[in-house]
Amino acid sequence: MGVITVERKILKKNDEIAAENRNVFKQHGIFVINLLSSPGSGKTTLLERTLARIGNDVKIAVVEGDVQTDRDARRVAEYNVPVVQIVTQGGCHLEANLVQDALSSIELKDLDILVIENVGNLVCPANYDLGEHKKIVLASTTEGDDKPIKYPKMFRVADVCIINKIDLLPYVDFSIEQFKNFAVRINPGLIFMEISAKTGDGVENWIKWLKQSLKY
Repeated sequence: MGVITVERKILKKNDEIAAENRNVFKQHGIFVINLLSSPGSGKTTLLERTLARIGNDVKIAVVEGDVQTDRDARRVAEYNVPVVQIVTQGGCHLEANLVQDALSSIELKDLDILVIENVGNLVCPANYDLGEHKKIVLASTTEGDDKPIKYPKMFRVADVCIINKIDLLPYVDFSIEQFKNFAVRINPGLIFMEISAKTGDGVENWIKWLKQSLKY
C-alpha cells in the first residue's frame, strides 16, 4: 500500500508539471510529440530522416533522453537544429520536470515542432505525461509482432504506431497483419505507418502527417 501511495504522489506531481509544460507549448503555438520505442528500433534514424526532408519552413527543436552519453544529441545536432540532451543516469524514462528544465535551453519563439525522443523502453515511459500533444510509438520488424500484447499500455496510450525496418521483412519472422491485429485489440483508434528509416521508404507519409498536425 505504501508503494502505491508513493507512486500516486509521484505521478500526480508529474501530471501537474506536464500541465505547465502544455500551457507553455500552447502559448508559443508549438506542436509536441513524445517519440517512444524499445532500444534500437530506429527513433534517432527516423528523426535524422525527418530533419533532412521536412524543409526549412518548419522549425524543429529536439529534446534527447538517454540513460548515458550524448551520442544521439550529437547526431541530431548535425542538422543544425536546437537540441538538448537529458542523461538520466540509469533512469528508464523522462519525466515532465526534466523536459521543463530542458525548455530553458531552447528558444521557443517561432518554433513549430518539439520532438521529445524518450529513453528506449516500452514500459516506464507509458506512465509519464510530459505535456506532449501526441505519443508516437515506434516498433521495428526485428522485434517480433507480439509487442502490442506484451506491452499493452504503451500501445494503449499511443496515438500513432510507426512500423520501422520494413526493408528487413523478407529476412525476419514478422507479420504486419498480425502486429496490427494485436495492436487494434488494445487501441482501435491507433494510426499506423509503415516505413524504413534506413532507406527512406514511407518517411514522406510521416512528414505529411507531422505537417498536417501543425493545425492542431
